[in-house]
Amino acid sequence: MDRLVNTVRPYAWGSTTAIPALLGTAPTGEPQAELWMGAHPGAPSRVDRGGSGGGLRPLSDVIAADPEGELGTRTVHRFGPRLPFLFKVLAAGSPLSLQVHPGLAEAAAGHAEEEARGVPLDAPHRNYKDTDHKPELLCALTPFEGLCGFRAPGETAGLLAALDVDSLKPYADLLHAQPEEDALREVLTAVLTADHGEMARTVTEAAAAAERLSAQDGPYQDACTAYVSLARHYPGDPGVIAAMLLNHVRLQPGEALYLGAGVPHAYLDGLGVEIMANSDNVLRCGLTPKHVDVPELLRVVRFESTAAAVLRPEADAGGEEVYGTPVEEFRLSRFDLAPGATTMLPAGTPQILLCTSGTAVLRTPDDGQELRLRQGESAFVRAAESVVLAGDDARVFRATVAV
Repeated sequence: MDRLVNTVRPYAWGSTTAIPALLGTAPTGEPQAELWMGAHPGAPSRVDRGGSGGGLRPLSDVIAADPEGELGTRTVHRFGPRLPFLFKVLAAGSPLSLQVHPGLAEAAAGHAEEEARGVPLDAPHRNYKDTDHKPELLCALTPFEGLCGFRAPGETAGLLAALDVDSLKPYADLLHAQPEEDALREVLTAVLTADHGEMARTVTEAAAAAERLSAQDGPYQDACTAYVSLARHYPGDPGVIAAMLLNHVRLQPGEALYLGAGVPHAYLDGLGVEIMANSDNVLRCGLTPKHVDVPELLRVVRFESTAAAVLRPEADAGGEEVYGTPVEEFRLSRFDLAPGATTMLPAGTPQILLCTSGTAVLRTPDDGQELRLRQGESAFVRAAESVVLAGDDARVFRATVAV
């Protein structure tokens, strides 16, 4: 088992205080958006394995040197010699981009097509950096706000009617007149392909109307507060109107959202842990200065309404609370450890353990080695190790694979 030394990513939307508060460090005044735990080549965690070289080594290099010992035979057989997930702490101080992730078929086809055209991997208009899908799970550590999946067209038409903005009325008419899939596709297409000047005026008028509704008790109050914030951060961006098609979601600590292929979403505010397949494939719908490939986006989005699937963990007989998801690349669970309580973590798969409160203790029963994790600290447990987990009023999240 290894204590992880992790990298904080300073994206502009990050909170300046949430990750420092978790880690017990002083804020720098700069945004601290994501704390990465894992072996992603963009910012791999580092470990100290000693040896003749000494010092810290990237976890990706450690895995490459002994894939089966670090990841286990089942993981390597299923995913190859790489850690198939990335684990993060995410701290949204302002809204992230509105986006979707492709499924496996779309990712493979899109990657092959861009490779055939010779699009550089680092090109700003590149959509597919790899051939993998990117399902993800976000679990709230604090109250967390986001957008997830299409709202029923009739409900969105009611919202647009309540805003009473002339330029939104054709969208409301489409949502009433067309079957669901056609209605959602036509409205999103119209929003993203509208004249930029006209759309900027629509966003300004819609934001003023949303501010009026946000001051009134009613079914749209919370969502309209979010739209006002989006327009303030992204003035004139068509993503503000696209966001009105989606469910507005508030998570309480411990609740989670699972996001599968083709589901449009955006995180708006709050601190959470996030686990995802180790892919960089993202298609953006707006709320960003980055490239928006409308034709490819429309090919990938699933145009169906669905209530946001808020997940709560289910405890097994050993006290592990598991967030059930339909993918093999990752499995997220948590333990609440009372003083004196212990649990044996099974060997055979790679594990990353993150302590989010209290103090956790990891022990290897064979040699008695011990590693203490304070709040905000994390550890990698290689597949070949069995570990006993104990704690003192600690909460520990466990990230592993589901194979």
